[in-house]
Amino acid sequence: MIDRYTRPKMKAIWDLKHKYEIWLEVELQACAAFERAGQAPRGTAAKIRKKAKIDVKRIAEIETETKHDVIAFLESLTDRVGPEHRYLHMGLTSSDVVDTSLAVHMTEALDVILAGAEAFLTVLKRQALRHKDTVMVGRSHGIHGEPISFGFKLAIWYEEVGRHLERLRRVRGEIAVGKLSGAMGTFAHQGPDIEEYVCAKLGLSVDPVSNQIVQRDRHAAYATALALLAATIEKIATEIRHLQRTEVLEAEEYFSEGQKGSSAMPHKRNPIVSENLCGLARLVRANSLAAMENVALWHERDISHSSVERVIMPDSTILVDYMLAKVTDLIRHLVVYPANMKRNLELTGGLVYSQRLLLALIEKGAQRKESYEAVQRNAMASWKGAGGLQELASKDPFIAQHLKKGEIAACFNPKYYLRHLDQIFRRVFRSGHGGSNRGRRGVR
Repeated sequence: MIDRYTRPKMKAIWDLKHKYEIWLEVELQACAAFERAGQAPRGTAAKIRKKAKIDVKRIAEIETETKHDVIAFLESLTDRVGPEHRYLHMGLTSSDVVDTSLAVHMTEALDVILAGAEAFLTVLKRQALRHKDTVMVGRSHGIHGEPISFGFKLAIWYEEVGRHLERLRRVRGEIAVGKLSGAMGTFAHQGPDIEEYVCAKLGLSVDPVSNQIVQRDRHAAYATALALLAATIEKIATEIRHLQRTEVLEAEEYFSEGQKGSSAMPHKRNPIVSENLCGLARLVRANSLAAMENVALWHERDISHSSVERVIMPDSTILVDYMLAKVTDLIRHLVVYPANMKRNLELTGGLVYSQRLLLALIEKGAQRKESYEAVQRNAMASWKGAGGLQELASKDPFIAQHLKKGEIAACFNPKYYLRHLDQIFRRVFRSGHGGSNRGRRGVR
């Protein structure tokens, strides 16, 4: 799964060698902190940095004997580093290195995802403005409701993805914490000043209080934020799958020259990207549940969370990065059919304008109950094939008593339903990613 879907930047982040490089950096910064505290000779960290070399194969060989990855990593450095090796890992525990390094990994991965979300927003905004006045029917329960525009639908997606961007930025702050507080978290063998120095050098905040590990509610929030973003991508993909149905065909995925839709049926043009996105969202969502299961550990820690995180953190970040790339490309090249939207809008013979007709009667002084019954009576007749609603309404004595033919006809103009779109779009796109503009960077 990882190799198949990883893009270059994300693949480099979760590469095994890169993990060991971060581990080494944690140890080196700790050595530098020991020097400042007078616990190691000046220049120790520089000497270790010059001599140390990551040997993934050698670490794996040692781990087959030690059955402990951090010990295997430290032992792999012994011969290369020489006598300065004794200053590595002084007073630290494995989780000091592993959890602090994982925070670096997760922030690096999230930065890639944040960039992908911003690129997606740019495409959504462009398409929303392009199709702001592309009229289509809105649906509730899968049934025709009232006219909207395709740009309006895209604006909703834009605002929703903007909320994810805000959420992910908050989560980045929550996960970008390290700990070097020792085996039980009480700084028994090294003081908080060592932790503060190392975390600052790594671009992390210090965890205000930790036991042997950074508490896993942070990681659960991270995985959940990714799952929420994946859910919105799934929502968009589900909508496109419906719009591409043969009976609807208001929009469809771009079908490239030479592309094939079926091994059996040459005519097929399937929404395969959207279907893939829906499937991948299930994996990210399942991973968020696994992250929640990691919150409750025994006492000051156990390692039941460790094996889970080695799978779900790379996989979730890799999959969301991939999903963002695919959905961005999907919306950028989406084929839209305004003529089919108009055809479908008119499919029910004007039934979608029933509320406008009802309100017009009430505005003229008619009672709501009688007005509703009159409009519904004609709507049901139209539904059964007696004619268009406008035609039937013009012949209805109760409706004709209150509305002239021109007033009835005005109720069937779709532009009426879009008259506030300019204001809605100003609220959504006035600045930054969405309406609230809380800490958002503008789309360029």
